[in-house]
Amino acid sequence: MRVKICGITNYEDAKLACDYGADALGFVFYKPSPRFIEAGVAKKIIEKLPPFVTKVALFVNMSAESINGAMEFLKADIAQIHFDADEDFFSKLNCKYLPVVRAKEKSDIDKFEENYKIVDAYVPEYGGSGKRVALEWFENRDNSKIILAGGLTPENVFEVGRYGFYGVDVSSGVEERPGKKDKRKLRKFIELAKYGLRCG
Repeated sequence: MRVKICGITNYEDAKLACDYGADALGFVFYKPSPRFIEAGVAKKIIEKLPPFVTKVALFVNMSAESINGAMEFLKADIAQIHFDADEDFFSKLNCKYLPVVRAKEKSDIDKFEENYKIVDAYVPEYGGSGKRVALEWFENRDNSKIILAGGLTPENVFEVGRYGFYGVDVSSGVEERPGKKDKRKLRKFIELAKYGLRCG
C-alpha cells in the first residue's frame, strides 16, 4: 500500500517520513487545526523534498479560486478537498485533486466512485480525530481507488492490508504530540503498511 503522512509542520518530520519510505506528505491549510502550517513555511519544506514524493495540500471550506492560487504558490501536486464539494466545484480547479469522503454510513463510501479518494470517519470537526471507519464496510468490494484514513496506528495498520486499498493516510497515529511526529511510530507505521514487517 502507498502511505501518506499528513499534518507535516516541519522539515525534520518531512525528511524522516521520506527517508522511511512515505509516498506522499500532507500539509494542512486549515487554521483551527493544531497541525496548521503557514503557506510560506510549507513552500520552503516542499522545495527541499525529493522529486518522487507527492506533496498534498489539504483545504477546508475554501473557494476554488483560493485553492488554485494556493496551489500555484506552493507548487504542491494535489489538492485534498476535505469538505463537501460537488462536480461544479471540482471543474473550477486548475490542479489535480483528491476528494475526502467523511463516511457516516456504509453507502457513503460509494461517493465519487470514479475518483481516487480518501475515506475518513465522520466527525463534526475536520481531521486528526483518531476515529476509525468500520472495516466491515469494505468487505467484498473493489477498494483499489480508496485511501483509508482515520484511527490508523502502527498497532492496527496491518489489519487493513487484506482489503486492497490503494493506500493509507495517517496523522495523529504517528505523533508524539499534535504537529510533531514520533520517529519510532513513523518508521513502524510505514514499514508495516508497505511491507508488513514487524519492526521494533
